[in-house]
Amino acid sequence: MTLITLTALLLGLQVAISDLTARRVSNRALLAVLGMAVFAQLFANGTTPSIVDCLLGGVVGLVVLLPFHLIGWMGAGDVKLFSTIGFLLGAKALLPVWVCASLAAGGHALLVVAWPLAVRYVPVSLYKLNTASQGNGWLQDWQLNLRAARQGRAGIPYAAYLGIAMIGHVLRGAGYV
Repeated sequence: MTLITLTALLLGLQVAISDLTARRVSNRALLAVLGMAVFAQLFANGTTPSIVDCLLGGVVGLVVLLPFHLIGWMGAGDVKLFSTIGFLLGAKALLPVWVCASLAAGGHALLVVAWPLAVRYVPVSLYKLNTASQGNGWLQDWQLNLRAARQGRAGIPYAAYLGIAMIGHVLRGAGYV
């Protein structure tokens, strides 16, 4: 396992957890990964992507998702993460990671839209079970903690899906990693 592989796995895990719980992407984590990628480029042993491919990946990642942020469809953390993925793994990794993450986020969005319609057709016994569990102390505490961590931020956790897709890409052994 190379330093790039380990870094990509840890970044994907950290981003997935952070985005799912708080809908945040840590700038410090992204900067640390960029610093490690620069370090790996300085001491490259031929197994990492070239510096040109890393720079191209970072720029392409930024340029591709930046319009979505500018029109308000995506958070800045998602764009920065995608650019960091491009810089870390190279430009060739961006398309498979983007496709997998977008499919997962699209499925999530469909569930969000379809959920209110589906709830109408839930059998009465399941509905009563669900409403009975709403008063459960630990479940209510967990939901309150989650809402407090998100501080009102809502939306599809696209960065989490990018992180999970990056983990899958790296574990699959694709690209340079």
